[in-house]
Amino acid sequence: MMINKLDNVEVNLKNGHKYAVCNIKKGENIIKYANPIGHAITDIKAGEHVHTHNMKTNLSDIITYEYNPDFEKTVYKKSDRTFMGYVRENGDIGIRNEIWIINTVGCVNKTSKKLSGLTGAISFEHPFGCSQTGDDQKITQLILKGLVNHPNAGGVLVLGLGCENNNIKEFKKVLGTYNPNRVKFLNTQDCEDEIEEGVNLINELKNYVMTFKRIPVNISELKIGLKCGGSDGLSGITANPLVGRFCDRMVSCGASCVLTEVPEMFGAEHLLMKRCENKELFDKTVNLINNFKKYFINHHQQIYENPSPGNKEGGISTLEEKSLGCIQKGGKSEITDVLDYGDKITKKGLSLLNGPGNDLVAMTNLAAAGAHMILFTTGRGTPAGSAVPTVKISSNKYLSEKKKNWIDFDSSPILENKNVDNNFFEYIIKVASGEKTLNEINGYKEISIFKDGVTL
Repeated sequence: MMINKLDNVEVNLKNGHKYAVCNIKKGENIIKYANPIGHAITDIKAGEHVHTHNMKTNLSDIITYEYNPDFEKTVYKKSDRTFMGYVRENGDIGIRNEIWIINTVGCVNKTSKKLSGLTGAISFEHPFGCSQTGDDQKITQLILKGLVNHPNAGGVLVLGLGCENNNIKEFKKVLGTYNPNRVKFLNTQDCEDEIEEGVNLINELKNYVMTFKRIPVNISELKIGLKCGGSDGLSGITANPLVGRFCDRMVSCGASCVLTEVPEMFGAEHLLMKRCENKELFDKTVNLINNFKKYFINHHQQIYENPSPGNKEGGISTLEEKSLGCIQKGGKSEITDVLDYGDKITKKGLSLLNGPGNDLVAMTNLAAAGAHMILFTTGRGTPAGSAVPTVKISSNKYLSEKKKNWIDFDSSPILENKNVDNNFFEYIIKVASGEKTLNEINGYKEISIFKDGVTL
């Protein structure tokens, strides 16, 4: 544990908490990441612990923004680096060749799970698909459509009940065109033995999936989701900047990265808006932010009450501090697209994706958008994983040593001025080429879908 003397006061610099480097008067802004993260509510002396007991947020509700672009245009340089991927018949690229069971409704969850146990296909349970109205029904269908079309799935069984709002007939209207060799459908009310029929269909899918083999694919084809969860005060110093540098490297090679968790942009959104490559994307980003603020207001919730108990225990005091650390996962590249629920990643570069910070919902949004894998930074740790490989990156050494069964990569050597960027890059190429992440090894693959409306 590193101890440093500051004005004759010993402070711990490795626990993720903040200590004043100078005297701060009541009402003055507290600066971290070169930006205000709140203001002092009492006088703070140099060396004193700075946290929720002596500082508060500066955030307010809906505000007005102006487009003042300030970014360096990415210089694209095609890389000769490749990973071993699967090229699908429609030209999409996958990094896994799995069979997925996508349920149209929660009523068939246990049927799906039983089929998974019998065949090895991966079941994704969720409670939705029936008794939903309006946007909730639409979002459920769009997210499920994105998962059905995901190229990491070599084959998909769409499993329905038959009487649900999101029945297979209705879902097909949203799904659009599909390859009948790759996507099979089963309404369980329509057959005498749904288990037998389901196993038969999955066996047909297995034969199709076996026709695909890994071949070299340029890294420009990779689509990377960016997520953090259970952050601590070191997340914005170690893990998130590491991912941000990786993001910039991948973008410069022509790949795609996607940043989500809109509420965890509050307080840092002005920095993202400066990086929008044109006024149209700026306007979309303004709507992204303000619409989510209205969502909070409509539910009579305070916009700035975001840091969780775990965040606060890890040293994060305000939403600005959390957000300024969070957006570092997106590096410094310009923003090339803004996506809504169910939108597919189509542009190279860095995109913003609508959705909450909730781990499972955010990861599901990223997977449905087409992310091949998710880079998940954490200071507190979580076993949860997405439908796609979910790389857990610890911000501190304690977590990486304590939870070796959760953490794939430790970024804490950065605190000792060690450069781990190339090691991280090479590890991600290995994951893209088939090396399993711990969430895959442990079987922790889950989905969750955003809900905001009425359940009938």
